[in-house]
Amino acid sequence: MNQKTSGTKGNMVAIVAMFFLFAMISFVTNLAAPLGTIWKNNYEWSGMLGNLMNFLAYLFMGIPAGNLLVKIGYKKTALSAMVVGLVGLILQWMSSFVGTDTGIFDVQGATVTLNFIIYLLGAFVCGFSVCMLNTVVNPMLNLLGGGGNKGNQLIQIGGSCNSLAGTLTPLFVGMLIGQVTAATSMTDVRPLLFIAMAVFAIAFVIILRVAIPEPNLSSGKKVKYSHSPWNFRHTVLGVIGIFFYVGIEVGIPGVLIFYLSDSAASGITVNASAVAGGIAAIYWLLMLVGRLVSSAISGKVSSRVQLSFVSLVAILLIMGAIFLPAEYRVSMPAYSVEDGFTSASVPMSALLLVLCGLCTSVMWGSIFNLAVEGLGKYTAQASGIFMMMVVGGGVMPLVQNAIANSAGYMASYWLVVGMLAYLLFYALTGSKNVNTDIPVDEEPDPRNL
Repeated sequence: MNQKTSGTKGNMVAIVAMFFLFAMISFVTNLAAPLGTIWKNNYEWSGMLGNLMNFLAYLFMGIPAGNLLVKIGYKKTALSAMVVGLVGLILQWMSSFVGTDTGIFDVQGATVTLNFIIYLLGAFVCGFSVCMLNTVVNPMLNLLGGGGNKGNQLIQIGGSCNSLAGTLTPLFVGMLIGQVTAATSMTDVRPLLFIAMAVFAIAFVIILRVAIPEPNLSSGKKVKYSHSPWNFRHTVLGVIGIFFYVGIEVGIPGVLIFYLSDSAASGITVNASAVAGGIAAIYWLLMLVGRLVSSAISGKVSSRVQLSFVSLVAILLIMGAIFLPAEYRVSMPAYSVEDGFTSASVPMSALLLVLCGLCTSVMWGSIFNLAVEGLGKYTAQASGIFMMMVVGGGVMPLVQNAIANSAGYMASYWLVVGMLAYLLFYALTGSKNVNTDIPVDEEPDPRNL
């Protein structure tokens, strides 16, 4: 009985540690889009580049991060990730004062300065960090929950922590920036970067002292199996689903921030960036609410049902936002460091878009849970592949932003509708495991050790 109680307490500590790491992922990731409003003011084409660099790192680090889990375990992978993240944040901080007057090359008539390159490098390094953290928390929570609905339930609770951090980040950036002007620069957000550095340092100490189970830690021998996650149809389709989902999650609030910060397009003339940050914060807050609700019902309601429902509702909300005339507006409060509390008239379509946060909140956990169902020993390897496909959060918003620049902000959301349609297909049909004949629990052939 004592051993059982001890094991339960150990699992609880590990679960709380994973929740904390989930929050760290969102805190760092969600710096990219609001910081993009600063650089977009200098280079029209640069708004989503920091976000792209952040997610591009997943393409290079996804599979290596999965391999790290096997070679050095969850704890050392998480600790390494925090060191890498601290380096990335330091680079972004350095971009506020290093190379601000040093021109490198010209793009579309504007001189790109060295500090912008340093910022992009910092965003790229931070991307390595959050990729490694993501690779740790998702399979770990699924494992600690025993897979199935319980595993999804823990992932959704962890996602709630992720959403809370995501709510606060754009809100704080918007408050610090206020109205974007020619004088706005990275120096305005230094306090937030210092906070992020401190959070990483504290997190390192906490995780260092926490005992975390290491089920996938290898003995140093390289194991080869006769199959891989790529042999499972529902996993392959789930990989595509993850690519689209992250593009949806990032693209909805990312382009919305640019839209609301653009006074000419949104009609917001006072503290537009503060308003944009506040509205984006509501999106992430609703993701928090959605994940809390999902965590409460996931023990009884399947991932397939949840994903089907939210995909359909999100399609209807975005189509409503696209067709709703810009004349329909609502008054919203805003706060900036310079002017304090004010109010602004905001397009009602923006509110329909932020409501999508309730829908996107449960998609990650549902897709991951469905895609790894029945994988057995291939789950850790699959997690690395999923992390690689998170690059969709950089690629698809960049494509959406390009559409927004050429055809208009609202027109760019048709791309999101298309991606949501795929997720609806995956939930209804693509997520079914048709490869049940592949053995997932047999011991490897000794000749392959």
